[in-house]
Amino acid sequence: MTRLFLFLCLWLSLWSERVLGSILAIDYGADFIKASLMKPGQPFDVLLNRDSKRKMQSTVGWKHNDRLFGQDAANIAGRFPLDSFSSLKFLQAAPYGSEAVSFYASVSTADMVKTERGTVALRRSDGTEWTVEELIAMQFAYVRELAESTAGEKVSDVIVTVPPYYTQFERDAVVDAIEISGLRTLALINDGTAVAVNYAMTRSFPTPEYHVIYDAGASSIRATVVEFSSAGSDSKSKMAKDATQITVHGIGYDRFIGGTELNRRLRDLLLNDFQKRYKRDISNDKRAMAKLWKEAGRVKAILSANTEAQATIESLAYDLDYRGKFTRAEFETACKDLKLRYAVPILEALAHAGLKLDNITSVIFTGGASRTPMIQDAVKAAVGANKLAFNVNADEAAVLGAALHGAGLSRQFKTKDIRITDIGPYDIQVSYQAESKQPGARPRTINTLVFPAGSKTGTKKTLTFKRHDDFSVKLAYKSPPLRGYPTDFIEAEIVGVGEAIKNLTEAGATEPVIKATVMLSESGFASLRDAVLTGEFKDDSLTGKLKDLFGKGSSSSSVDGTTADVGTAETDSTTTSSSAEASATAVSKKEPITLEIDTKFPTIPPMSVAEKRTGRDRLKAIDAEEASKRRHEEARNSLEGYIYRLRDLLEDESPESPFVKCSQTFERKAISDKVAEAYSWLQEHGDDATTMEYIEKRTALESLERPIVHRYKEIEEFPQALNNSQMWNWSSRLFLTDAKLNMTKELEAGLPTKYTKEELDEFEKVLKEHETWLDEWVEKQKKVKMNEDPVILSSEMRARAKVLENHLQKLYRKRAPKPVKKSSSSSASSSAGSTASGSSGRASDTGTAESTSSTASSQDSPRHEEL
Repeated sequence: MTRLFLFLCLWLSLWSERVLGSILAIDYGADFIKASLMKPGQPFDVLLNRDSKRKMQSTVGWKHNDRLFGQDAANIAGRFPLDSFSSLKFLQAAPYGSEAVSFYASVSTADMVKTERGTVALRRSDGTEWTVEELIAMQFAYVRELAESTAGEKVSDVIVTVPPYYTQFERDAVVDAIEISGLRTLALINDGTAVAVNYAMTRSFPTPEYHVIYDAGASSIRATVVEFSSAGSDSKSKMAKDATQITVHGIGYDRFIGGTELNRRLRDLLLNDFQKRYKRDISNDKRAMAKLWKEAGRVKAILSANTEAQATIESLAYDLDYRGKFTRAEFETACKDLKLRYAVPILEALAHAGLKLDNITSVIFTGGASRTPMIQDAVKAAVGANKLAFNVNADEAAVLGAALHGAGLSRQFKTKDIRITDIGPYDIQVSYQAESKQPGARPRTINTLVFPAGSKTGTKKTLTFKRHDDFSVKLAYKSPPLRGYPTDFIEAEIVGVGEAIKNLTEAGATEPVIKATVMLSESGFASLRDAVLTGEFKDDSLTGKLKDLFGKGSSSSSVDGTTADVGTAETDSTTTSSSAEASATAVSKKEPITLEIDTKFPTIPPMSVAEKRTGRDRLKAIDAEEASKRRHEEARNSLEGYIYRLRDLLEDESPESPFVKCSQTFERKAISDKVAEAYSWLQEHGDDATTMEYIEKRTALESLERPIVHRYKEIEEFPQALNNSQMWNWSSRLFLTDAKLNMTKELEAGLPTKYTKEELDEFEKVLKEHETWLDEWVEKQKKVKMNEDPVILSSEMRARAKVLENHLQKLYRKRAPKPVKKSSSSSASSSAGSTASGSSGRASDTGTAESTSSTASSQDSPRHEEL
């Protein structure tokens, strides 16, 4: 029972922790990060950063040894181009020689190096190398700190948006960054799907509607065809009928025509103009290129709302200031080849969904680059002006939709029931070598498409193999998802096959087969979940033999070697239906044997546990160092501010100054000497001092000022404390007078009294002691000067008054006794005929309670004697 009780307590504590936990949603973009916090009892909104901004730049950097985030990190790029890292989204799990890395090199001044995993790390000016996952983890940890500061509690669970075209490699990189940051992955959600959730939050769909979510972000442009409908229209459940179903039917995308590409082309315009004007090549000057990049972003934002803009950069290079005027027409001319590509993702998504433009209700614009007039014009020309919709927040729709979806997954929040069905963007196949029939024969590789592009996430498929030895299965994309990216992403070796077959055969099984389950998760991860060895067992009983005799012709044939080699892909329903035929074939199935799966990553592996632990330790070390720096700076600033405050107090020699009134000359002299000493020390040794030295210097000064502050506070608090004590004295005296008067009246009337004489005497004694003590010490306090220590403390006065108050409250809350009922005359006359008439007469005369009277008469009654 004790163990059960402890288990229940532990379960309840864990359950309550889950219920009360907050959920963080992050929309990590190439330019900006948006975050939202879901916490019970807190308004649902976007998380603000320390500057009260609703979004923060996706930049981390170092100014010497000080780490910076957001706008602060981006602003130092012109001075420290090798120490400011932006647009890291392009490098997530990107192979070092891939097209993504080449594009990043054209827009960034960072120094890239190759990692042991074949991906990219970035090197600071001091030679320190950080993997992309670690740098992104720093930003996630920064957002987590903001969330915990807002929530007032620890935040662990996070849901992150990703582009729908992200491969398994890139999704692994996102999860690695989440884990390094100290967070736990609740889910990954495609950003177009997240916007759809946000769109459905305040809308109902009595009839199905098809919309295109057109997300023009900094890194890329994505189009998602989404169907909105009412879920469970055929269900009797009211909850099911009120649910909204979101079904993704198709996606289209272009990875490199987002806002970053527009910035790159505008930067090149500024660069060419400068080089043409001053005949100087600054393309290899990292500081100059960083300054041009920052100015290009500012000019692009102006050109989105105006037809021309002025570019201004002080000391761009060679001590030359640059000024140039650019028009929107010039900018669009430089990007005219992109204009033809902006609407292509919409057409691709419609083609994948098997829909036409006439089936679409609207094209919903979202993403920061969707405000660019050139992009809007291109889409308008392709779909028509009547299809364009700007009815979601272009910056915040994705993160708010992700937060709502995360709240629904957690089961902690009561939210609108929105159900999601998403799809995978790529063809995923299973590859394995056929079992050799003859020794020395050349192995044959078999490829089976298990998840075609457009397959629903959250689905499983079962592969059936007839093998006798251990073998490997590869999960791979049918074609490279991007130039420079590999196709194979998982190699799973199924081991222990021979021993398992031997054990199963000895148990009487025939035709053993291996069933492997492949899953495409809700977050878009493909994996080989499990593999089991199963077989068929004959029923040797008389009933089984009879069934076998009459059911031979109807029994289904087992898969032969050729069929098994091809790898039959079965859905869950097929697997279950095969067990339903067991009774007809007189075959009984026993528990399958679970086989061990050894998973490897043949091309771009995710970070190992050891690598993630090392990354987390590095982040913890830098966090601890920064916390120590903050405490050091806070201690110095606190001491410096305290010194200046004391100097101001000492310089004010006015007789009306509270500091002068409450202090004596020798005290002010001691403080003045100590302040001069501390100020001189701060000027000479302040830069090299430790945190403890700052604290000790301030403590020494506070010890001299503390008596003066104490006197001043006592002077302020004494009148209120005295008034409180006198009030309770007066209330107690008034209560005591009334209580004594009431007690006298009750005694004269022969009624029970509420208070006893001893209680009132005790209370009067406490009251007199308090009055005497108060009068005595108040008189003594009146003789004390303002610059002398008080002889009576306001805290002591309140404590003694509290004792009197408690005594008074105890008496006041005491219940009055109930009056005693006298026996009636009728009962007295009825008992006159009894043999014990004397007893009943006494009961009537003395007013004995009825119960006592009736008991006595029953004992003396003749009937009782007869019994």
